[in-house]
Amino acid sequence: MKKKKVCVLLSVIMTVVSLSACGGSSGGANNASNTPPMDVKTNMDSSTNNAGSVEGAASDRYISNSVQTAEEAVQTAEEELSYDTTAINATADFAGVLDEAVESYNWNTEEYNAVEESGFQSVANNPLSTFSADVDTASYSNIRRMIEAGYSLDEIPSGAVRIEEMLNYFSYDYRLPRKNEPFGVTTVIGDCPWNEDAKLLQIGLKTEEIDFSEALDSNLVFLLDVSGSMYSDDKLPLLQKSFSMLVQELGEKDTVSIVTYAGSDRVILEGESGDNKEGIIEALDALEAGGSTNGADGIETAYALAEKYFIKDGNNRVILATDGDLNVGVSSESELHKLITEKKESGVYLSVLGFGTGNIKDNKMEILADRGNGNYAYIDSIGEAKKVLVEQMGATLVTVAKDVKLQVEFNPAYVKGYRLLGYENRALATEDFDDDKKDAGEIGAGHMVTALYEIIPVDSEQEVPETELKYQDNKSDAGVKNGEWLNLKIRYKEPDADESLLKEYPVTEEDYTSKPSEDFYFAAAVAEFGLILRDSEYKGDASFENVRELLKKVDTDEDDYKDEFVYLVKKLQKATI
Repeated sequence: MKKKKVCVLLSVIMTVVSLSACGGSSGGANNASNTPPMDVKTNMDSSTNNAGSVEGAASDRYISNSVQTAEEAVQTAEEELSYDTTAINATADFAGVLDEAVESYNWNTEEYNAVEESGFQSVANNPLSTFSADVDTASYSNIRRMIEAGYSLDEIPSGAVRIEEMLNYFSYDYRLPRKNEPFGVTTVIGDCPWNEDAKLLQIGLKTEEIDFSEALDSNLVFLLDVSGSMYSDDKLPLLQKSFSMLVQELGEKDTVSIVTYAGSDRVILEGESGDNKEGIIEALDALEAGGSTNGADGIETAYALAEKYFIKDGNNRVILATDGDLNVGVSSESELHKLITEKKESGVYLSVLGFGTGNIKDNKMEILADRGNGNYAYIDSIGEAKKVLVEQMGATLVTVAKDVKLQVEFNPAYVKGYRLLGYENRALATEDFDDDKKDAGEIGAGHMVTALYEIIPVDSEQEVPETELKYQDNKSDAGVKNGEWLNLKIRYKEPDADESLLKEYPVTEEDYTSKPSEDFYFAAAVAEFGLILRDSEYKGDASFENVRELLKKVDTDEDDYKDEFVYLVKKLQKATI
């Protein structure tokens, strides 16, 4: 509704200016007065590139959340521009012009990286599949926001759909770590719901949860975007409430600094004790939005403070909250990649929290988290803030294993082809697995990692494309009939170590079951839903009906997040029919 009001105001002003310039007004029309009303002009942000245009002013006015009603806009234009209403009435269809302007103006400037989906790989050609662990969850909560807003299936950007983040949003009953293990590993093979010629392999990692009050001392720097684009209710006000919830969980062993950035950066608090909850929350509540977005300066200052108050053997972390709309200074993906890669060498971790709608830059926020040894979550509500910053605070803030890599070797005696679902932007070269200099993902306390493979058994009728090799025979290695379908290797580093450790877990034919657990069915339902959202060329028989049938096999009553997923599937199906 706000957008339409602004567009009406914009159209009235532009039409009046056009009529005045063409001599369309008559009688007492004041041709010299063809500027927007003063209350619109005062809301222009002179630091933006489009501040000199009426369209830019209207956009800024929309962002500032102080739009007049359409009736007030027309009245103001009549009074201050003094145009002759008969000139507008002479227009063929003025109402149609306004509607067309409303429909044609592009208010959504959200950005997502394109996802190039992984196809099936031949075990004969490529027996190894290597990827970095990922515990980000932003994709799911962002998609939820779109569905709740009434998006239909074809309105959800395919680049926003990252299946691994959808899977990792939820909790599963995976095995806990054994002694001297950073995580427990669960593997199961079942039938693939959307492809009768394939099986589905589920790999689950789970770390031990911790009581945050018993965790290591924390040195936290809140890096907060207070630029003009953060004005709306789902941005800065939600950010303030979210961080206030986090502050309530801190104590005297924790140190808090606050850095804000807009056109420039500013230190609001420095080295404050986490015990001073009232003072920290008061500083948060006093924040106001305005100006352009120079995130690079803020990043530099935040890391400098994190290093100044660095706690040896402690939890040192910058928490960046933004819509990602960096438009001044270092702002391109490649520049941000370089900057954060350099900063992570300080030993300071980075968490990224995305906020808002309409102009979020998901592509930039994802890169910041991936390259900053951190995680990325999207906050669309107070409920999500509570999940990320209170219920899962240990997972969000405390790293238990870093540079976690997974490598699966498939046995050609049992498997002729495979496809990893998701993790496209986490794929690693085979040689990267043993290279300790190669960066990979971090896992926090209480985190779970889920990966699904669609695998084609050797006796399946489905064909898997093979590459003809010049110097060796594809069929020369038939594998070993030892009962092992594949071997899972996990390489990781302890948080303060530079040398990795290796664990191996064979997956045998005994891991196959025709009646898998509820965890398997739920993960399969989430993945199939992702295939539908992405309109994947590999979606096979995937459908809303199939997803809902899978969910009927899961008791979601005791898990609000899973129960909500059932609701979202139904809502999107209804919006798409």
